[in-house]
Amino acid sequence: MIPLVCMAVTAAALYYVFSVPGVLTAAPEKTRVHYLQERKEAVYENLRDLNFEFKAGKLPESDYLAMKKSLEDEAAAILAEIARYETVADQKGSAF
Repeated sequence: MIPLVCMAVTAAALYYVFSVPGVLTAAPEKTRVHYLQERKEAVYENLRDLNFEFKAGKLPESDYLAMKKSLEDEAAAILAEIARYETVADQKGSAF
């Protein structure tokens, strides 16, 4: 009796895992600007975490300064790229 129950549970689990649902929906397509906005938020969160860990005494000042500079440079590059995309979008919008 127990082997039959185990086989039934295994078969049900395999069917559940490998069956394809009848209707598949695609997620909304992300643009480069949307990706950059998400990346910017992640970098800002990393900067906040870095400041917290430094103030908590978990990082030496030399490591803190190096990581802070790296994150700030990345944030500046992201902001510059976002500004380029917005400028292009504005120029296309005003041309029509």
